[in-house]
Formats: sequence, C-alpha cells, structure tokens
Amino acid sequence: LNIKQIIGTLYENVNQLMEAAIFGIGLYNEKTQELEYPATYENGEVLPFYTNALQDENRFGAVCFNQDKEITIGNLGEEFKDHVQEIVTPQHGGQPESIIFLPLTAKGKKLGVITVQSFKIHAYSDYHLYMLRNIANYSAIAIYNAESYETLDATLSQLQQTQKQLIHAEKMASLGELTAGIAHEIQNPLNFVNNFSEVNKEMLEELKEEADKGNITEVKSIANNVIGNSEKINHHGKRADAIVKGMLQHSRKSEGLKEPTDINALCDEYLRLSYHGLRAKDKSFNAKYETDFDKALPKLDLMPQDIGRVVLNIINNAFYACTERSRSAVNEKQKAGKHYQPIVKVSTRKMADNVEIRVEDNGNGIPAVVKEKIFQPFFTTKPTGQGTGLGLSLAYDIIKAHGGEIKVETNESEGNPDLSGKDEGTTFIIVL
Repeated sequence: LNIKQIIGTLYENVNQLMEAAIFGIGLYNEKTQELEYPATYENGEVLPFYTNALQDENRFGAVCFNQDKEITIGNLGEEFKDHVQEIVTPQHGGQPESIIFLPLTAKGKKLGVITVQSFKIHAYSDYHLYMLRNIANYSAIAIYNAESYETLDATLSQLQQTQKQLIHAEKMASLGELTAGIAHEIQNPLNFVNNFSEVNKEMLEELKEEADKGNITEVKSIANNVIGNSEKINHHGKRADAIVKGMLQHSRKSEGLKEPTDINALCDEYLRLSYHGLRAKDKSFNAKYETDFDKALPKLDLMPQDIGRVVLNIINNAFYACTERSRSAVNEKQKAGKHYQPIVKVSTRKMADNVEIRVEDNGNGIPAVVKEKIFQPFFTTKPTGQGTGLGLSLAYDIIKAHGGEIKVETNESEGNPDLSGKDEGTTFIIVL
C-alpha cells in the first residue's frame, strides 16, 4: 500500500519483460494540476522527485493524461510532431528514442500515467505494448487502493485526534464543575489547620507559664493537648493534600496504571465534590443526598481517576435530573398540595464475585426512546451548550475497559412532577 514500493515492484517486473532503460509513473495531483513522479528509474537508479504541469502541451505525460490517449514512439526525432510541437529536454536523465505513455485509470478515476522508455530506436513491438496495457490496468488498481488507504489512514488519524480533543474537552468541562466543590471542600481542612494552629500557640504560651511555676502535671497535660492538636493539623493537612491530588488526577491524562482503591472513599469524595460544586454554581440548587456504603467492601485494582470520572458524571446527571424535576414541581405544587424533595442516593455493596455501585435519583426518569441512546456518543438531552453528549459514552467505555458493566433502571414520572418522587426516577448501576 506504499506508492514508492508499488513503483519499485512494477519496475523490477517490467524490466524483466522488456527493455526498460527508463520507467516511471506520474500521479495526478488535483490541487496543483501536475503529474508528480515520486520514483522514476533510469538504468536501475532512482531519479529525484519531479513534476510536470498539465498545461505544458509539449510534455508527453501531460498530453497522454489530458487527452486520455496512448502515446507510442519508435523514433523520437521523426515521430514527436504527431504528439507535441517540440521536444523538451528531460528534467533528469538522458533523452530516450523509444517511448510509451499509457493512461492509468481505475474505477472511472484518472490517476496518472505510466511510461516505459528506451535509448534504442524501435525498442518496443505490439507485444510489449499489449503487456504494458495489462500491467497498467493492474498497477492502476494497486495505486487506487494505495491512495484510498492513505486517504482513509489520514482521515482515521484526524478522527482519532478529534476524539482525543473531545475527550479532553469533556474532562475539562467536568473539572470546571468540580472547581467550586473543591474550593468548598478544601476550605474545611484549612479552617481546622488554622484554628488548631492558633489554639496551639495559646496553649504553648500557657505551657511556658506553668513551666515557670514548676507545675509539671499541668505542663504534661497541656503538652498532650498540643500533641493531639498537632495530630489533627496533620490529619486535615493530609485531607487537603488528598483533595488537591484528586483534582490533579481528574485533570491529567490517565497513565493506565491500576492501583488498590477504596470504592467507598472514592464515591463519597466525588459525591460531595459534585454536590458542593453544583450548590456554588446554582444558588437555587436544593437537592439532598444520602449514602449507604458497604463497610465490608474490598479494595479493587482499578484506575481511580477514570472510575472517579464515571462516578462524577453519573452523580452530576442525577442531580441535574432532580433539579429539572424540582423546577417543574414548583409550577405544579399549588395544584396538588404536595412537596417534592429532590434526593440522590449513592450506595455500594459486595456481591458474590463483584462490587456494585448504585446512583439513584428521584427525577423524572428516562423515556424508553431516550434510554436506548444514552450511551451513544454525542447524544444529550441537555440544552445546547450544557452537554457534550460524551459523558455516558466515555463512562461506558471506561467501565468496559475495566471488565465491568454499566446499566440503567428507570421509571418515567408520567407527567406528575409535583409528586413525592418515590416511584419515579433513575438508577445507574456500575458492576466491577
């Protein structure tokens, strides 16, 4: 499927069938309107790349291609006027005497020309012309396939690059949603660090006073309190560090390395980050959340940033579904006299051979026609600009890559947005 290799193979075989002092293939370039000769052979040596303009009516290759006709010359000096007005000195190599140019066409597409030339007069017979016609037919197909493959390969590379950019954009979008939640989460341990640091300073001043008094018992008591506070400072410092690391893990490219991961801690972390992030983003957001984690859950070898991304996306979607139903319920609340309380529940449990993560919401549920498409790339029910349609598609791919399964159970609200929401809603189930 490489053009130069095709030309080299053709040259070797044509040279065995006939005297081919010069052999070349000119390929049509639609953009430049030229015939490009990537590998022309003269006496076994490859000539440098060169081109011929199709507007040059004194080039045999241009005439052959433009008029889609065969050119056969046995004596250049006597026969050239049958095809061109004057002889043009070759850009590379010597001037041949016997020349054959044949058009290359495959599947109705003009690809270029093929030429065999000799420095001898009347070097080629009708038999040679017949053989070269057959070779031209096969080589045209080979070149057509090679060009199609190159085009396909380039398109595939472009699609893969676009896919990477879209995935990165999806990651950055979810990271943006996380920012407010991270700011809220990191503020708590920082407050603890600051408060305990101030308390320790006061206690150390008190310790100095008691030491001056010689009250050893009180000094030891204060010292123990300082040690306890220092341990709390250390704990909350590590907590802040873990939040920052989690943020960096979410934003950076996955290295594909699995590590033992506490599923309960991961779900709890992303649930709170999602909740606080949405609260900071939308002041009217008033959903609640619950957790029910199986304490007997073992650690699983997985890529935590990838699974975290999946959990975060599903939780964000759950809160979004509740918020949308809540807004509808406000309009209907007066009619039914009932209050809708949006709630998201995240739970885990250990099964026989796997671990299950469930994200439940009491939103409007998913219509059957939509449920069939939710894992398709670029499918979204959110308004323009609010969703890429890649979140659940990526989630599906990530879980599959971990050898797991992701499925959805849903009950549609059937147009009763004001009800309690106990029977309606959606549950996403991740099985690892």
